[in-house]
Amino acid sequence: MSSAGMPPSAKKPRKTKWFAIGALGVAAGAFLFITFGGIGENLVYYWGPKELRAAGRKAVGATIRLGGQVAPGSVKLGDGVSNLEFDVTDGTATVHVLSRGVPPQLFRDRIGVVVEGTMTTDGAFESRRLMVSHDNQYRAPGDRNVDIKTLMRSTQGLDDAPAPRPAVAGSSPPRGSQPEPEAR
Repeated sequence: MSSAGMPPSAKKPRKTKWFAIGALGVAAGAFLFITFGGIGENLVYYWGPKELRAAGRKAVGATIRLGGQVAPGSVKLGDGVSNLEFDVTDGTATVHVLSRGVPPQLFRDRIGVVVEGTMTTDGAFESRRLMVSHDNQYRAPGDRNVDIKTLMRSTQGLDDAPAPRPAVAGSSPPRGSQPEPEAR
């Protein structure tokens, strides 16, 4: 027996138990710190123009995704391709956007957009990323009476290839073509 009146083997499980509890406590604390410690810096808020205007000074400097529609007649191209100014509206409020990236090909008046960036102190929204919202349905250009064959020929890589002629027994193959090998 030891001096405490317990056998030496009885002290080890007690130490191991407290070590395990302490290790689990440290692991839980680290998990909570990682989970909640930096989450505020990594959040991206999705707001419309009305919510962005209502947020006021709280919106300045935060990373925000602004969703809405490009206001008609508001698109202004600056010097070069990558300087663009336009207004985003939701029908009740409008936010002026300054974009320095190259706009997508579908960008135009009255199209739905999602703009990622930050609100500045002077009330403009500085965009780092501009995305257009569209459905994935193709519609033929112009009027609805487009000839589908003409439309298909306009697709890159398709030509007016002659239609294959059926082979008739005893006829010679067309000039310039090789006879097909016989099946055995």
